[in-house]
Amino acid sequence: MATLSLPYQIETGIGSVKQIGDVAIANGASRALVVMDSFLAQPPLNINEKVGEALKQDGIECALFSDYAGEPTTDHVNEALKTLQDFNADCVIAVGGGSAIDISKAVSLFALNPEMEWDKITSYPRLNCLPLIAVPTTAGTGSEATKVMVITDAETDYKMNPGHHSLIPDAAILDPELTVSLPENFTAFTGLDALTHAIEAYVSNKASRMTDLYALEAIQMIGKSLPAVYENGADLEERENMLLASCYAGIAFSNSSTNLAHAAARPLGARFHIPHGLSVALLLPFVIRFGLESAVDRYADIAIALGANRESDPIQTSEAAIEITEGFNRQFKIWEAGGDVIKEIGDNEMKLLVNDALSGNGIQTNRRIPTAKNIEDIYQSLIHRLGQKVV
Repeated sequence: MATLSLPYQIETGIGSVKQIGDVAIANGASRALVVMDSFLAQPPLNINEKVGEALKQDGIECALFSDYAGEPTTDHVNEALKTLQDFNADCVIAVGGGSAIDISKAVSLFALNPEMEWDKITSYPRLNCLPLIAVPTTAGTGSEATKVMVITDAETDYKMNPGHHSLIPDAAILDPELTVSLPENFTAFTGLDALTHAIEAYVSNKASRMTDLYALEAIQMIGKSLPAVYENGADLEERENMLLASCYAGIAFSNSSTNLAHAAARPLGARFHIPHGLSVALLLPFVIRFGLESAVDRYADIAIALGANRESDPIQTSEAAIEITEGFNRQFKIWEAGGDVIKEIGDNEMKLLVNDALSGNGIQTNRRIPTAKNIEDIYQSLIHRLGQKVV
């Protein structure tokens, strides 16, 4: 038995953001709150003007909220809600990366449910939300197609990530022109995050025939397109392929799960204040090695989707997945980026990292359930690879 939930409408192609007014009208909107990453609303990009003009042409008024930075917090959500209420918006449009889309998911929910408690979100069979349109400007989080939002409690610094099918955006617009400004390093970080989403969805113990289709297609597309777009960020065809692959990966993991790479990456990213995609990419080869024997055939499928040859020995084929992901980390300078920011780790610090990883989502959906010692070994392997010290 399996379920597949995804946006009702997905628009793709060069210039597809111009359809945003039509999409908003189809969702009953007349006044929209646009939540946008701040740098996108500044020169030289000024994407707020492009979006505002497209909405205006269809008679839709809009207000902009872009007063936030870094990972989204409850303070950001509350400030965006105030802007929405002051403007009396009846729709939320997210333009940006995962932060913009996660804030927008929360705003669309709490606009109609102001008294709802964060820890009760998952207990409702259905949530009433304002219409939500997601326009990603990175090819990585897949948040435009997922039921999950990640918001940090500003008072406790606890990172909440409730998941509910009602949080899936009503529509997604995938316009590759909006991703061209993404720098080379963030193209790699976000692309490898999408690859990890797809790989973990495929090896999850909650995977289904439906999620497998999206996951394998995403893996194959990323394996071909990420190296190409890394070398030539202006290649709109490959940018579109990456947006589609990221969306497919989002559909896959939203309906199955992520696993150990994400569970272990979250505390690593928080401790060293590094981009989520970088922390995931650093850990992926070691997590694959840890879980290889528990899912040999599936990792063999992953390796083949990434371009490896099928060997007579399935284990040999599956091991190519490690070699290829390590190769990506060399090609995209992931090891160097990690070595620049991950410094010494003390014993107490290591214990905190391990405990945080064990308490995160994705541990129980791993085909091989890790112990605290297993996770510490993975961290130690990464530190050794980066040439850093454990003190």
